[in-house]
Amino acid sequence: MARAAKKPTAEPAPRAKVVDAPIPDFDRVIHEKTRLAMVSALAVNPTLTFVELRGLLNATDGNVSVHARKLEEAGYLHCTKSFAGRMPRTEYSLTAAGRKALERYLDHMEALIKATRRT
Repeated sequence: MARAAKKPTAEPAPRAKVVDAPIPDFDRVIHEKTRLAMVSALAVNPTLTFVELRGLLNATDGNVSVHARKLEEAGYLHCTKSFAGRMPRTEYSLTAAGRKALERYLDHMEALIKATRRT
């Protein structure tokens, strides 16, 4: 019986570099995209109303409410409820803890970008 000709073996693919930098532990409260958008918007605006946030995020009332509550429970957002005439008005502002959490998150993202671009 004739032997089959051996196919030439391909060069092995180069191995990925191992990055020695620690992977950041992201704040899961802020990392979610809607909450990150809310915190970012409030970082550049002293206050935003519920209606303004809803418009900026192009989100539903329910989404804004749920995510705002999650941020408030984490201590990142302050909520003030009042009335403008007979209309309820909800205003949000970023707390000092929220601003610090955003700064930490941005530092983590910058470190990740820097580590990735080095490879």
